[in-house]
Amino acid sequence: MKKFLLLIVLVSAIHIANAQRFTHGVGFGVFVIDAPSTDLGAFGTITYSPKYNFYETEALSVSVGIPLNVGFAESYVVDYSGYYYEAAPIRFMINAPMMINLNVGAGSTKQNEKRFGFFIGGGFGLHYGDYGVTRVEGNYEYYDTQYGATFGPSANAGFRIAVGKHQKNIETYFTYGKGVTNQKTAIYGMGALFNF
Repeated sequence: MKKFLLLIVLVSAIHIANAQRFTHGVGFGVFVIDAPSTDLGAFGTITYSPKYNFYETEALSVSVGIPLNVGFAESYVVDYSGYYYEAAPIRFMINAPMMINLNVGAGSTKQNEKRFGFFIGGGFGLHYGDYGVTRVEGNYEYYDTQYGATFGPSANAGFRIAVGKHQKNIETYFTYGKGVTNQKTAIYGMGALFNF
């Protein structure tokens, strides 16, 4: 976690050094987490997404960024016969992939005056969260929570619509990640950001 905070500080320092190439956005989203032998989890997330353009033309840019998502969910357990309902603890997750994106049109650079744009990219990410696990012992089912981290490839895509001056924009995104360690978690996400 300290390494990710250090990376965010580094990206902020790059912003001070070259403000025209740094952008960032805030927003919200929904992530669905699917890991083998666990309950499916849907999380409401808050997103902070810094990025730095390391290649720019008049029409497009290539950027590196870390869209950091922090999410929470309330979970519950209902037995298969429907006879009881049990509230479970609040669930928590962090998703932080490092993404390289091709950005075209609106939002690709601060000089681009297009009204619409899109992006597509890939990278490698970290996902950390707690997972609800239903275990069976004899004729009884128990609900447990376990914590874990996984790493793996990620992909994202989305659209941008320019608003106001200086190419601020509203972005919608879709993301997918697949853990290759521990629980082989599949991560699906979608959301919206306002990019400054």
